[in-house]
Amino acid sequence: MFSRACEYGIRACIHLAQISKEGGRSSLKAIAAAIDSPVAFTAKILQTLAREEIIVSVKGPNGGYEVEASRLDVITLDDIVDAIDGNSIYRGCGLGLKHCNAKKPCPLHFQFKKIRDELKEMLQSTSLNDVATGLHEGLAFLKR
Repeated sequence: MFSRACEYGIRACIHLAQISKEGGRSSLKAIAAAIDSPVAFTAKILQTLAREEIIVSVKGPNGGYEVEASRLDVITLDDIVDAIDGNSIYRGCGLGLKHCNAKKPCPLHFQFKKIRDELKEMLQSTSLNDVATGLHEGLAFLKR
């Protein structure tokens, strides 16, 4: 459903949200280890997220990555998906056809549209704080 980069981006943001809630920040290597992602690939993802102002990159000896605590309730999973994958997830055909639409639907068009709409609603209504809280309380996990 999401690209591999987007999956890692969501995981990285959740990891950073949890750390940022406690006033901390994390290094590239620590993030990569926490989300089971190659360091070089993680670096590219974090650059994109910083450029899109989802996360903040802090330079220097005490530097690293963080999410501004004041934005934890504002940043949604949709913001992360849009920053990395764009909004094509909400428009694509369930069978991968290029010209599928309501006027000329594929056999799964209307069922898949319902799923896409529900996914969009969930991503737009779920903040980083929401998912970081579940992680902090042990109700969810990023690693097995």
